[in-house]
Amino acid sequence: MDTNMNFFWGANNRRANYIPVSGTITQMQRMPSSGNGYGGCTKMITVENEGGGITNFFITPATYVVDFETLYEGLPVIVFYNGNLPAPMIYPPQFMAAVIALQKEGQMVTVDYFDQNLLASDQSLQLNLDANIDIVTANNQLFVGSPGGHTLIVIYSRTTRSIPPQTTPEKVVVLCGR
Repeated sequence: MDTNMNFFWGANNRRANYIPVSGTITQMQRMPSSGNGYGGCTKMITVENEGGGITNFFITPATYVVDFETLYEGLPVIVFYNGNLPAPMIYPPQFMAAVIALQKEGQMVTVDYFDQNLLASDQSLQLNLDANIDIVTANNQLFVGSPGGHTLIVIYSRTTRSIPPQTTPEKVVVLCGR
């Protein structure tokens, strides 16, 4: 299996379990070439949460940055990583960033697998889609068909108080094959 696919699916082909970490980017470092084919293309960012805890994330060409925003120190972000992948037992913790989104007032972001009924794998969110919603692929092309049965990045502003909460998102990014 291709290592980029391992990044999103995990080494044992279990569906990725995306874990969010919110905070502010306090440091960015360019990583030197290490023979992995990403020479100069990999960065490490340090994210500090409100409690002062820090987490380091590696950003590779496989990392999806919502809305293709430019990252910089001082930027509030939500970083999602695949919790099924092995990670070194060091402090501060280090993970491969799968998805990064800017924290914006009134905007929420979820990364999860959604079934054919558009219900998140953890049953935390149900999507209601209409014709006005932007549904695109990771390379910003229009997605044709139902996004159900895929891992999705869902950007939304409010939910119902039902169980599960429901939302009509502003944008959906389909991570095809991931």
